[in-house]
Formats: sequence, structure tokens, C-alpha cells
Amino acid sequence: MSSWSVQSDGESQTLKLGEKLGRLLQQPTLVLLRGDLGAGKTVFARGVARGLGVDPIIPITSPTFTLMNHYQARLDLYHFDLYRLSEPDELIELGFDDYAYGSGVALVEWPEKLENSEISGLWVHLKRIDDDRREISFCLQGETDEKLITALQEICHWKQENNNGRDVD
Repeated sequence: MSSWSVQSDGESQTLKLGEKLGRLLQQPTLVLLRGDLGAGKTVFARGVARGLGVDPIIPITSPTFTLMNHYQARLDLYHFDLYRLSEPDELIELGFDDYAYGSGVALVEWPEKLENSEISGLWVHLKRIDDDRREISFCLQGETDEKLITALQEICHWKQENNNGRDVD
């Protein structure tokens, strides 16, 4: 299992980090975004969408009431928000497994609702430090290609902040 943490000093850095990840993603990829309300999950998701090539005029919003938004780009993006999921059967009806393990990129906000912390994929945890700053941790689980985190580290220009984390240049 490979992991890496960085610190974002604002929304624009969180967005840029998501963009850089989006440029690296190959299909199929499952990205699971964890974090409290207001932690920046949707901002990060917007960055991933832009990095995948979703047209900048298309608004990327959290699909809170529809459970999933589909965006066409270099790879299809299936953006799930499970916050209001009331029954696991809703995911079966939606065909979640087909999207999560099919072609394209499935990005899931509130994966805790899946009640399975062992799901293979790239887990991204956004933790609010204060109004602007976030700690963003990446952890690969299962069969996910470990080269993804290494590549993300290499294309980002990070400076060492301290032994516990890194800061965005």
C-alpha cells in the first residue's frame, strides 16, 4: 500500500492538485473522496474533471440529489455523491459496479456510505486544518497501480514543510 500527504493552502491549490491527478488517470480508476462537509471534496473533484478534459464551461457540482453525474472527456467521468444514499439497493439500481469497475473514471464522494473500507482504488482524504488550508492524503488500496502516487509526486512541485507533510509550491 502506497500513501502520500500534502498540504493545500487554498481552494486554487486543491483544484490544481485535482487537475494534476486527472491528467494522470487511466481507465478504469476508482477514486474515493473522504472528508467532512466543507473539506473540499467537490473542489478536488472539479479539478479531476478539468484534468480529464471536461470542458471548462461545464459546471462540476456535487450530484447530491441525483447520486451521479456523467461527464464526457478524455475518459468518461462518473461523479457519485453518496451523502444522501438511504439504501444500498439504490446503488444496485443505478448500476454502481458497472461504473466503478467499468471503463472511465468513477469518483465517489462519501464512500463511507458503501460500508466497505477495503475497496480497491485511490482513497483521497481531505482534512480541514483551518478556513483555507487542507491536508490531502492519498492512499492506494488493493490492485490499484502504485505508480499513480509516484507520478503525482513527480509532476507536482512540492517543497518539504516538515517531517509530517508537504506544502504546495
